[in-house]
Amino acid sequence: MKKLVIKYLTDTISETELKSLIEWVQHSKKNQDQFKILLNANHKLDMANRPIDAEAAYKNLLKKIEVKRIPIIKSYQTVFKYAAVAIIFLGMAYFYQQGYVESEPKLVIPDESITLLLDNGDVKILNKGETIQVTDVKGNILGTQKGNQLVYNKELKVETLVYNTITVPYGKRYEVQLSDGTHVHLNAGTSLKYPINFIEGKKRQVFLDGEAYFDVSKDVNNSFVVNTNEIDVRVLGTQFNISSYPEDENVTTVLVEGLVSLYNSNEDYNPETATLLDPGLKAKWNKKTNHIEITKADIEMHTAWINGKIIFRYTPFKNIIKKLERHYNVEIINNNKALDDQLFAASFDIETIEQVLESFNISYAIDYSIKNNQIIIN
Repeated sequence: MKKLVIKYLTDTISETELKSLIEWVQHSKKNQDQFKILLNANHKLDMANRPIDAEAAYKNLLKKIEVKRIPIIKSYQTVFKYAAVAIIFLGMAYFYQQGYVESEPKLVIPDESITLLLDNGDVKILNKGETIQVTDVKGNILGTQKGNQLVYNKELKVETLVYNTITVPYGKRYEVQLSDGTHVHLNAGTSLKYPINFIEGKKRQVFLDGEAYFDVSKDVNNSFVVNTNEIDVRVLGTQFNISSYPEDENVTTVLVEGLVSLYNSNEDYNPETATLLDPGLKAKWNKKTNHIEITKADIEMHTAWINGKIIFRYTPFKNIIKKLERHYNVEIINNNKALDDQLFAASFDIETIEQVLESFNISYAIDYSIKNNQIIIN
Protein backbone atom coordinates (compact mmCIF):
# COMPACT_ATOMS: atom_id res chain seq x y z
CA MET A 1 0.00 0.00 0.00
CA LYS A 2 2.97 2.33 0.40
CA LYS A 3 3.01 2.95 -3.37
CA LEU A 4 -0.65 4.03 -3.35
CA VAL A 5 -0.04 6.44 -0.49
CA ILE A 6 2.88 7.91 -2.40
CA LYS A 7 0.80 8.25 -5.59
CA TYR A 8 -1.96 9.96 -3.60
CA LEU A 9 0.50 12.45 -2.11
CA THR A 10 2.03 13.21 -5.52
CA ASP A 11 -1.32 13.46 -7.32
CA THR A 12 -0.63 10.57 -9.71
CA ILE A 13 -3.13 8.01 -8.44
CA SER A 14 -5.75 6.40 -10.70
CA GLU A 15 -9.41 5.84 -9.77
CA THR A 16 -8.89 2.11 -9.30
CA GLU A 17 -5.85 2.68 -7.12
CA LEU A 18 -7.78 5.31 -5.16
CA LYS A 19 -10.49 2.79 -4.34
CA SER A 20 -7.87 0.34 -3.08
CA LEU A 21 -6.30 3.05 -0.95
CA ILE A 22 -9.63 4.01 0.61
CA GLU A 23 -10.36 0.38 1.45
CA TRP A 24 -6.98 0.14 3.17
CA VAL A 25 -7.49 3.38 5.12
CA GLN A 26 -10.94 2.31 6.24
CA HIS A 27 -9.74 -1.12 7.33
CA SER A 28 -8.41 -0.04 10.71
CA LYS A 29 -7.69 2.89 13.00
CA LYS A 30 -3.99 2.07 12.73
CA ASN A 31 -4.08 2.52 8.95
CA GLN A 32 -5.88 5.84 9.35
CA ASP A 33 -3.23 7.06 11.78
CA GLN A 34 -0.46 6.03 9.42
CA PHE A 35 -2.11 7.89 6.56
CA LYS A 36 -2.33 11.05 8.68
CA ILE A 37 1.31 10.74 9.71
CA LEU A 38 2.32 10.82 6.05
CA LEU A 39 0.12 13.86 5.44
CA ASN A 40 1.84 15.66 8.32
CA ALA A 41 5.23 14.67 6.91
CA ASN A 42 4.13 16.24 3.65
CA HIS A 43 3.31 19.44 5.54
CA LYS A 44 6.81 19.62 7.00
CA LEU A 45 8.18 19.81 3.47
CA ASP A 46 5.85 22.67 2.48
CA MET A 47 8.05 25.68 1.73
CA ALA A 48 5.17 28.02 2.61
CA ASN A 49 4.96 26.42 6.07
CA ARG A 50 1.19 26.56 6.14
CA PRO A 51 -0.82 24.36 8.53
CA ILE A 52 -2.44 21.20 7.24
CA ASP A 53 -5.49 19.58 8.82
CA ALA A 54 -4.75 15.86 8.64
CA GLU A 55 -8.29 14.96 9.75
CA ALA A 56 -9.83 17.12 7.03
CA ALA A 57 -7.43 15.70 4.46
CA TYR A 58 -8.48 12.18 5.47
CA LYS A 59 -12.17 13.05 5.13
CA ASN A 60 -11.42 14.63 1.77
CA LEU A 61 -9.96 11.31 0.64
CA LEU A 62 -13.26 9.57 1.34
CA LYS A 63 -15.09 12.03 -0.91
CA LYS A 64 -12.82 11.44 -3.89
CA ILE A 65 -13.75 7.90 -4.83
CA GLU A 66 -15.63 8.98 -7.97
CA VAL A 67 -13.05 11.55 -9.04
CA LYS A 68 -10.46 10.40 -11.55
CA ARG A 69 -7.96 13.12 -10.77
CA ILE A 70 -7.40 14.15 -7.17
CA PRO A 71 -6.32 17.75 -6.42
CA ILE A 72 -5.06 16.76 -2.96
CA ILE A 73 -2.43 19.47 -2.64
CA LYS A 74 -3.78 22.17 -4.95
CA SER A 75 -3.55 24.73 -2.15
CA TYR A 76 0.00 23.64 -1.50
CA GLN A 77 1.55 23.80 -4.97
CA THR A 78 4.79 25.28 -3.65
CA VAL A 79 5.39 22.00 -1.84
CA PHE A 80 6.39 20.38 -5.12
CA LYS A 81 9.67 22.29 -5.00
CA TYR A 82 10.79 19.39 -2.83
CA ALA A 83 7.85 17.25 -1.81
CA ALA A 84 7.15 15.40 -5.07
CA VAL A 85 10.40 13.56 -4.50
CA ALA A 86 11.17 13.93 -0.81
CA ILE A 87 7.79 12.63 0.40
CA ILE A 88 8.42 9.43 -1.54
CA PHE A 89 11.59 8.91 0.47
CA LEU A 90 9.79 9.65 3.74
CA GLY A 91 6.90 7.40 2.82
CA MET A 92 9.14 4.49 1.89
CA ALA A 93 11.25 4.95 5.00
CA TYR A 94 8.19 5.04 7.23
CA PHE A 95 6.73 1.80 5.89
CA TYR A 96 10.09 0.05 6.19
CA GLN A 97 10.44 1.20 9.78
CA GLN A 98 6.91 0.02 10.62
CA GLY A 99 7.71 -3.44 9.35
CA TYR A 100 5.23 -3.58 6.47
CA VAL A 101 8.03 -4.68 4.15
CA GLU A 102 10.16 -7.65 5.01
CA SER A 103 13.51 -6.32 6.12
CA GLU A 104 16.81 -7.86 5.11
CA PRO A 105 20.29 -7.14 6.48
CA LYS A 106 21.18 -5.16 3.38
CA LEU A 107 20.48 -1.73 1.96
CA VAL A 108 17.04 -1.30 0.37
CA ILE A 109 16.90 1.63 -2.04
CA PRO A 110 13.39 2.74 -3.07
CA ASP A 111 12.69 3.44 -6.72
CA GLU A 112 12.15 7.20 -6.65
CA SER A 113 11.28 9.30 -9.66
CA ILE A 114 12.61 12.45 -11.28
CA THR A 115 9.61 14.75 -11.56
CA LEU A 116 8.66 17.67 -13.79
CA LEU A 117 6.15 20.15 -12.33
CA LEU A 118 4.26 22.08 -15.03
CA ASP A 119 2.90 25.58 -14.53
CA ASN A 120 -0.67 24.29 -14.02
CA GLY A 121 0.36 21.96 -11.19
CA ASP A 122 0.48 18.74 -13.21
CA VAL A 123 3.42 16.48 -12.41
CA LYS A 124 5.12 14.30 -15.03
CA ILE A 125 7.48 11.44 -14.26
CA LEU A 126 10.77 11.51 -16.21
CA ASN A 127 12.08 7.98 -16.72
CA LYS A 128 15.69 7.86 -17.86
CA GLY A 129 15.15 5.03 -20.32
CA GLU A 130 12.40 6.75 -22.30
CA THR A 131 12.41 9.00 -25.36
CA ILE A 132 9.23 11.08 -25.21
CA GLN A 133 7.89 14.52 -26.06
CA VAL A 134 6.80 16.60 -23.08
CA THR A 135 3.68 18.66 -23.77
CA ASP A 136 1.56 21.15 -21.87
CA VAL A 137 -2.23 20.94 -21.41
CA LYS A 138 -2.76 22.58 -24.82
CA GLY A 139 -0.64 19.99 -26.58
CA ASN A 140 2.27 22.34 -27.23
CA ILE A 141 5.60 20.53 -27.32
CA LEU A 142 7.70 21.90 -24.47
CA GLY A 143 10.67 19.66 -25.17
CA THR A 144 11.95 16.17 -25.74
CA GLN A 145 13.31 13.80 -23.15
CA LYS A 146 15.94 11.36 -24.34
CA GLY A 147 17.79 9.20 -21.86
CA ASN A 148 18.96 11.34 -18.97
CA GLN A 149 18.30 14.72 -20.59
CA LEU A 150 15.34 16.98 -21.27
CA VAL A 151 15.86 19.40 -24.17
CA TYR A 152 13.44 22.33 -24.39
CA ASN A 153 11.91 23.54 -27.64
CA LYS A 154 13.53 26.85 -28.58
CA GLU A 155 10.90 27.48 -31.28
CA LEU A 156 8.02 27.72 -28.79
CA LYS A 157 7.13 31.39 -28.37
CA VAL A 158 5.53 32.81 -25.23
CA GLU A 159 4.37 36.30 -24.30
CA THR A 160 4.60 35.80 -20.54
CA LEU A 161 7.00 33.76 -18.46
CA VAL A 162 5.75 30.20 -17.88
CA TYR A 163 7.73 28.09 -15.41
CA ASN A 164 8.53 24.41 -15.08
CA THR A 165 10.33 22.81 -12.12
CA ILE A 166 12.49 19.70 -12.27
CA THR A 167 13.14 17.87 -9.00
CA VAL A 168 15.86 15.24 -8.77
CA PRO A 169 15.74 12.85 -5.77
CA TYR A 170 18.65 11.57 -3.74
CA GLY A 171 20.67 8.95 -5.54
CA LYS A 172 20.08 10.35 -9.04
CA ARG A 173 21.32 13.06 -11.42
CA TYR A 174 19.72 14.66 -14.45
CA GLU A 175 20.41 17.13 -17.27
CA VAL A 176 18.24 19.81 -18.83
CA GLN A 177 18.92 22.02 -21.82
CA LEU A 178 16.98 25.27 -21.58
CA SER A 179 15.36 26.96 -24.56
CA ASP A 180 18.31 29.37 -24.96
CA GLY A 181 20.77 26.46 -25.25
CA THR A 182 22.05 26.68 -21.66
CA HIS A 183 23.02 23.21 -20.44
CA VAL A 184 22.42 22.41 -16.76
CA HIS A 185 23.61 19.32 -14.85
CA LEU A 186 21.49 18.70 -11.73
CA ASN A 187 22.90 16.84 -8.74
CA ALA A 188 20.98 14.59 -6.34
CA GLY A 189 18.47 16.33 -4.07
CA THR A 190 18.16 19.33 -6.38
CA SER A 191 15.23 21.40 -7.64
CA LEU A 192 15.47 23.86 -10.55
CA LYS A 193 12.68 26.25 -11.56
CA TYR A 194 13.00 27.92 -14.97
CA PRO A 195 10.92 29.43 -17.81
CA ILE A 196 9.95 27.11 -20.66
CA ASN A 197 11.16 29.94 -22.90
CA PHE A 198 12.87 33.23 -22.18
CA ILE A 199 11.53 36.61 -23.29
CA GLU A 200 13.71 38.95 -25.33
CA GLY A 201 14.78 42.02 -23.38
CA LYS A 202 14.33 40.41 -19.97
CA LYS A 203 17.00 38.73 -17.87
CA ARG A 204 17.16 34.96 -18.07
CA GLN A 205 16.47 34.02 -14.46
CA VAL A 206 16.25 30.55 -12.93
CA PHE A 207 15.81 29.41 -9.31
CA LEU A 208 18.01 26.74 -7.72
CA ASP A 209 17.75 24.69 -4.54
CA GLY A 210 20.56 22.14 -4.40
CA GLU A 211 23.56 21.81 -6.67
CA ALA A 212 23.95 22.37 -10.40
CA TYR A 213 26.64 22.91 -13.02
CA PHE A 214 25.73 25.58 -15.58
CA ASP A 215 27.14 25.91 -19.08
CA VAL A 216 25.41 29.17 -20.01
CA SER A 217 24.70 30.07 -23.62
CA LYS A 218 26.16 33.51 -24.33
CA ASP A 219 23.76 36.40 -24.91
CA VAL A 220 25.28 39.87 -24.50
CA ASN A 221 21.84 41.50 -24.46
CA ASN A 222 20.20 39.30 -21.84
CA SER A 223 22.08 38.39 -18.68
CA PHE A 224 21.61 34.97 -17.07
CA VAL A 225 20.85 34.99 -13.33
CA VAL A 226 20.76 32.03 -10.94
CA ASN A 227 18.78 32.77 -7.79
CA THR A 228 19.58 30.66 -4.72
CA ASN A 229 17.36 32.51 -2.18
CA GLU A 230 20.45 33.97 -0.48
CA ILE A 231 22.47 35.23 -3.45
CA ASP A 232 22.12 35.84 -7.16
CA VAL A 233 24.84 34.81 -9.60
CA ARG A 234 24.82 36.92 -12.77
CA VAL A 235 26.59 35.96 -16.01
CA LEU A 236 26.45 36.50 -19.77
CA GLY A 237 27.98 33.20 -20.87
CA THR A 238 30.21 30.97 -18.77
CA GLN A 239 30.64 27.65 -16.91
CA PHE A 240 30.28 27.43 -13.15
CA ASN A 241 29.07 25.20 -10.32
CA ILE A 242 26.70 26.31 -7.55
CA SER A 243 25.93 24.36 -4.39
CA SER A 244 23.06 25.78 -2.34
CA TYR A 245 21.36 23.03 -0.37
CA PRO A 246 18.92 24.39 2.25
CA GLU A 247 20.66 22.56 5.11
CA ASP A 248 24.15 23.86 4.26
CA GLU A 249 25.63 26.90 6.02
CA ASN A 250 27.16 28.31 2.85
CA VAL A 251 26.34 28.88 -0.80
CA THR A 252 29.40 27.82 -2.80
CA THR A 253 30.11 29.05 -6.32
CA VAL A 254 33.06 27.69 -8.29
CA LEU A 255 33.94 29.38 -11.59
CA VAL A 256 35.42 27.18 -14.31
CA GLU A 257 35.58 29.75 -17.10
CA GLY A 258 34.25 33.21 -17.91
CA LEU A 259 33.22 35.79 -15.32
CA VAL A 260 30.40 35.94 -12.78
CA SER A 261 29.06 38.54 -10.37
CA LEU A 262 27.60 37.66 -6.98
CA TYR A 263 25.23 39.87 -5.00
CA ASN A 264 22.52 39.64 -2.35
CA SER A 265 19.21 38.36 -3.72
CA ASN A 266 17.35 41.05 -1.77
CA GLU A 267 19.19 43.80 -3.62
CA ASP A 268 19.25 45.03 -7.21
CA TYR A 269 22.34 44.28 -9.22
CA ASN A 270 25.01 46.96 -8.88
CA PRO A 271 28.32 46.32 -10.67
CA GLU A 272 30.12 48.56 -8.17
CA THR A 273 29.08 46.54 -5.11
CA ALA A 274 28.76 43.04 -6.61
CA THR A 275 31.58 40.55 -6.02
CA LEU A 276 33.42 39.47 -9.18
CA LEU A 277 34.77 35.93 -9.42
CA ASP A 278 37.60 34.91 -11.72
CA PRO A 279 38.12 31.44 -13.22
CA GLY A 280 39.65 28.91 -10.83
CA LEU A 281 38.29 30.65 -7.74
CA LYS A 282 35.59 29.70 -5.24
CA ALA A 283 33.18 32.04 -3.50
CA LYS A 284 31.72 30.85 -0.20
CA TRP A 285 28.76 32.94 0.94
CA ASN A 286 27.72 32.47 4.58
CA LYS A 287 23.92 32.48 4.84
CA LYS A 288 23.83 33.84 8.39
CA THR A 289 26.45 36.59 8.19
CA ASN A 290 26.25 37.40 4.44
CA HIS A 291 30.03 37.30 4.51
CA ILE A 292 31.72 36.13 1.33
CA GLU A 293 35.11 34.43 1.21
CA ILE A 294 37.10 34.03 -2.02
CA THR A 295 39.67 31.23 -2.23
CA LYS A 296 41.36 29.08 -4.85
CA ALA A 297 39.08 26.29 -6.01
CA ASP A 298 39.70 22.58 -6.41
CA ILE A 299 37.74 22.34 -9.66
CA GLU A 300 37.88 18.53 -9.85
CA MET A 301 36.55 18.05 -6.33
CA HIS A 302 33.60 20.39 -6.88
CA THR A 303 32.59 19.08 -10.31
CA ALA A 304 33.35 15.33 -10.08
CA TRP A 305 29.70 14.62 -9.22
CA ILE A 306 28.73 15.36 -12.85
CA ASN A 307 30.33 12.04 -13.79
CA GLY A 308 28.99 10.18 -10.77
CA LYS A 309 32.12 10.57 -8.69
CA ILE A 310 32.56 12.10 -5.23
CA ILE A 311 35.90 13.38 -3.96
CA PHE A 312 36.89 14.41 -0.43
CA ARG A 313 40.05 16.39 0.29
CA TYR A 314 40.74 16.32 4.03
CA THR A 315 37.04 16.81 4.69
CA PRO A 316 35.44 16.55 8.17
CA PHE A 317 33.32 13.43 8.49
CA LYS A 318 30.25 15.49 9.47
CA ASN A 319 30.40 17.12 6.03
CA ILE A 320 31.00 13.80 4.28
CA ILE A 321 27.83 12.30 5.76
CA LYS A 322 25.44 14.61 3.90
CA LYS A 323 27.15 14.05 0.56
CA LEU A 324 26.93 10.30 1.03
CA GLU A 325 23.24 10.57 1.90
CA ARG A 326 22.50 12.47 -1.30
CA HIS A 327 24.71 10.33 -3.51
CA TYR A 328 23.45 6.95 -2.29
CA ASN A 329 19.95 7.91 -1.13
CA VAL A 330 20.41 6.78 2.46
CA GLU A 331 19.98 8.17 5.96
CA ILE A 332 23.10 8.20 8.14
CA ILE A 333 22.88 8.65 11.91
CA ASN A 334 26.25 9.24 13.51
CA ASN A 335 26.26 8.60 17.26
CA ASN A 336 30.06 8.74 17.41
CA LYS A 337 30.53 12.50 17.79
CA ALA A 338 34.31 12.12 18.08
CA LEU A 339 34.18 11.15 14.42
CA ASP A 340 32.55 14.42 13.30
CA ASP A 341 35.75 16.45 13.01
CA GLN A 342 37.98 13.61 11.81
CA LEU A 343 39.44 14.51 8.40
CA PHE A 344 39.34 12.10 5.46
CA ALA A 345 40.66 12.14 1.90
CA ALA A 346 38.98 9.72 -0.49
CA SER A 347 37.24 9.33 -3.83
CA PHE A 348 34.43 7.01 -4.90
CA ASP A 349 32.63 6.32 -8.15
CA ILE A 350 31.42 2.75 -8.73
CA GLU A 351 31.57 1.64 -5.09
CA THR A 352 28.41 0.67 -3.23
CA ILE A 353 27.59 2.37 0.05
CA GLU A 354 28.63 -0.81 1.87
CA GLN A 355 32.06 -0.63 0.21
CA VAL A 356 32.35 3.05 1.10
CA LEU A 357 31.59 2.36 4.75
CA GLU A 358 34.06 -0.49 4.80
CA SER A 359 36.79 1.81 3.47
CA PHE A 360 36.14 4.22 6.35
CA ASN A 361 36.13 1.26 8.71
CA ILE A 362 39.59 0.21 7.53
CA SER A 363 41.08 3.63 8.23
CA TYR A 364 39.19 4.52 11.41
CA ALA A 365 37.55 1.31 12.65
CA ILE A 366 34.02 2.68 12.78
CA ASP A 367 31.21 0.57 14.19
CA TYR A 368 28.15 0.70 11.94
CA SER A 369 24.99 -1.21 11.11
CA ILE A 370 22.66 -1.10 8.10
CA LYS A 371 18.92 -1.61 8.31
CA ASN A 372 16.84 -0.93 5.22
CA ASN A 373 17.79 2.59 4.11
CA GLN A 374 19.25 3.68 7.44
CA ILE A 375 22.89 3.51 8.53
CA ILE A 376 23.72 3.90 12.23
CA ILE A 377 27.30 4.63 13.30
CA ASN A 378 28.25 4.07 16.95
